[in-house]
Amino acid sequence: MKKNGIFTTALLFLTAIIWGFAFVAQADGVTHIGAFTMNGVRFAVGTAALIPVVLFFERGRTKKEDRRGLLLSSLVTGTVLFCASTFQQFGIQYTGSAGIAGFITGLYTVMIPVTCFLLFRQKTSVTVWLGAILAVCGLTLLCFRPGEGFSFGIGELLLLIGSFFWTAHVILVDRLGKNHRPLHFSWGQFAVCSVLGLLFMALFEEPTAEGLLNAKWAILYCGVLSVGVAYTLQVIAQRRADPTFAAIVFSTESVFSAVGGVLFGIDSISPLGYVGCGVMFAGIVISQLQISGKRKKDVLE
Repeated sequence: MKKNGIFTTALLFLTAIIWGFAFVAQADGVTHIGAFTMNGVRFAVGTAALIPVVLFFERGRTKKEDRRGLLLSSLVTGTVLFCASTFQQFGIQYTGSAGIAGFITGLYTVMIPVTCFLLFRQKTSVTVWLGAILAVCGLTLLCFRPGEGFSFGIGELLLLIGSFFWTAHVILVDRLGKNHRPLHFSWGQFAVCSVLGLLFMALFEEPTAEGLLNAKWAILYCGVLSVGVAYTLQVIAQRRADPTFAAIVFSTESVFSAVGGVLFGIDSISPLGYVGCGVMFAGIVISQLQISGKRKKDVLE
């Protein structure tokens, strides 16, 4: 069993904070540039930022016989990552809320064991089902507007679809990434996601130099910090942390997304919506409690 020291815990929470506030940066970015442009450019920056990390932590060349497999795996997971990030980015654009985006996206942590049970008939504990029920109840409260009733708009729908793609992405990464160096594999899928984003940008959007300049801080934050720095911290921390504890800490990114949305004045979640956020977070945490280091491996294999 790995131990969770103060330094390791700090790294885990710092990673969650960076990822949580990335939702704020994404919400700001799409006020200046299109969703495809935001994704294409930020993943391009992230791909570039990860190069020195790859060179430092994973020195040496990938074996020739592994390159085709790495390329194919990167193409598959990078395409799914593109779909997930695109639905998320458009969802943020429609809702204009970092908090809502963070909590709905966070549902993928509940969906993963449920999906593995439905598709692969793998054992799933009662805590997962309890977490799923709480997550659905929380989502209902989050979408309830005082005086208006239940309101599940296009933005929320896009974010929910995105969470299904995030679920697929995590499962695919676990299954396809076993035989590849983790940072090489991540760099490959980020590069594929970037190329697809830039391609769709060229086809459907007309970004301007002024728009890109206005979105520069959002792009740099999402590219350098969310991808380059946070992913590096994740790799370092998870080498020392208990998997269950790490998963629970990482799930707090949804909380930090809501906190960031309030601090930067871009969120307008109702009081009942915050109750829903709390219920969803409880469901996410409870769903993770049954996953120990060995058990987590069983869930995804």
